[in-house]
Amino acid sequence: MTLVTPLHAQGSKEPGKDRPLNLVALGDSLTAGYGLPAAAAFPLQLEAALKARGHAVTVANAGVSGDTATGGLDRVDWSVPDGTDGVILELGANDMLRGTDPAVTEKALDAIVARLKARGIPVLLAGMRAAPNLGTDYGKRFDAIYPRLAERYGLILYPFFLDGVAGDRSLTLPDGLHPTKDGVATIVAGILPRVEEFLTRLRKGP
Repeated sequence: MTLVTPLHAQGSKEPGKDRPLNLVALGDSLTAGYGLPAAAAFPLQLEAALKARGHAVTVANAGVSGDTATGGLDRVDWSVPDGTDGVILELGANDMLRGTDPAVTEKALDAIVARLKARGIPVLLAGMRAAPNLGTDYGKRFDAIYPRLAERYGLILYPFFLDGVAGDRSLTLPDGLHPTKDGVATIVAGILPRVEEFLTRLRKGP
């Protein structure tokens, strides 16, 4: 999947009431829109839903198919340009599918959040859950990553990015993993209240 480079105007980051807020969706194929037209990917569907509800906002697609949390850390500085008001962080699914030690995943996600925080860029954290076939112990360790990070940094958390889609073959591509256009719409509908809460927080400023 080709990375769409976010283009944002430079300038003041004071979150005025009228100017558009610039969000970046930093993630893997679930963000990038694997197997879908660009307009059907999560960032653009989310942007359209927010605009329909009266929000002045852009959502740039910084999703890279196959990316792990460590891969996201490697590119966070150039994937999230100056002028970004907030980041929706969706990473960890590929770590889980590869059976990566959850401690490695958590360390990378923690570093991403810390690096963005140092730049004054708030994060909305989109969580992931481990597949049952990975076992109870792995599942407990992996699933605990996201609420722990949210508590540590005071982040708004959407607990499970694929809520309402995972396990529903009518909402996934033939691989059973990636959402269809309707599947993405389901994700957007689920996460929308948390994103609106995030926008309210951004408008209020530090």
